[in-house]
Amino acid sequence: MRIIPGSELIINSDGSAFHLHIKPEQLSDKIIMMGDPERVGLTASFFDSIECEVQSREFRTITGTYKGKRITALSHGIGPDNMDIVITELDALANVDFETREVKKEFRQLTMVRVGTSGGLQPHCPIGSYVIAAKSIGFDGVLNYYEGRDKVSLLEFEDAFKKHTGWNLQHCAPYVVKADEELVERVGYDMIKGVTISAIGFYGPQGRYVRMPLANPDLNSRIESFKFGEDVITNYEMESAPLAGLGRLMGHRAMTVCTIIANRLAGESNANYKGSIEDLIKKVLERI
Repeated sequence: MRIIPGSELIINSDGSAFHLHIKPEQLSDKIIMMGDPERVGLTASFFDSIECEVQSREFRTITGTYKGKRITALSHGIGPDNMDIVITELDALANVDFETREVKKEFRQLTMVRVGTSGGLQPHCPIGSYVIAAKSIGFDGVLNYYEGRDKVSLLEFEDAFKKHTGWNLQHCAPYVVKADEELVERVGYDMIKGVTISAIGFYGPQGRYVRMPLANPDLNSRIESFKFGEDVITNYEMESAPLAGLGRLMGHRAMTVCTIIANRLAGESNANYKGSIEDLIKKVLERI
């Protein structure tokens, strides 16, 4: 049995995970994730009781109960690099004995639903709609660092996408992964099911031109016109692909659902989306 070195999995002196600062007993099997720490407080405001609250950097965690279900609300911050940290530490909290540093014999599966905001790329994804990332395309390259990446990726989809977009080889190789199918149907049965891009940044990597000219100014138009079977790319965000991909590699159930707050085709946005995200959180709490 491998003993995981302290340099590979850092455990704080109080027995908590290095970045999240939560202990194994503070984690529920059901996790609702979001980028903004304030949304953790919003989510927990609907709990019937609160068990614990922990804050470390952008990572805020509240575990409590909602209608008899034990749920952890957790903020992951912004970007795919943060998702690598969060998913790895959540899996360790569930499946590594923090005293012996050995992987537990009995696997504990986590259910993770990320609730986020996103920009729509298709006319059928208007501002205010909810889009499930049934499939995600990762521009971040996170999954490419792990063995087994090809086993959980849709390789034909990847090849077709790279060919259609004339993929720039200076970028990270994109990967395409499915969210957990049963979870998608349970949470998003009445929502739009789409293909979501997880970008490596918010501005240039999503085709936004503020002052710096883009290396590939026509990439978004190629993305919008891409079709693979019945699939078209519906929206941009920054975390769904590493969540779905790492979740699959580790054996967990994971998915992302976003409320659309911008329509890239129309050049419109809605910065006042609190009501929409609040309603979406309530739906996820009921269905997770």
